[in-house]
Amino acid sequence: MEHPIGNLMQTAMASIKDMVDVNTVIGDPVVASSGATIIPISKVSFGYVTAGGDLNAGGKPAPASQDMTFPFAGGSGAGVSVQPVGFLVVGENSVRMLPAQSLTVADRMVELLPGVVEDVKAMFEKKNDDAGSRL
Repeated sequence: MEHPIGNLMQTAMASIKDMVDVNTVIGDPVVASSGATIIPISKVSFGYVTAGGDLNAGGKPAPASQDMTFPFAGGSGAGVSVQPVGFLVVGENSVRMLPAQSLTVADRMVELLPGVVEDVKAMFEKKNDDAGSRL
């Protein structure tokens, strides 16, 4: 005969398995009118606990040395937390991560730095091309 805690754990784990889906973390993509594809990204946390035991009539745990059958008492609990992290924006020539929470000034500067470097680089290349065409 299978112990009741086994059934309790199997039922709870099957329910959690149904909740855990890749679409919970990486959402369904949405195409914007500009043609960019927007993909929501989330952070998912799960918690699970199961406890139980065999109790005698007095409510105390059954001694391991006895061969008697005692009633089973047990329970389980689970919790899920879903927090939005941001949106992955896939454009024609770029991929950007837009955070769902506000950034500090330093974080925003680090995020914008690659774009600024590319703009300055393009500006110098254009300047050099213009100078070469005048010669």
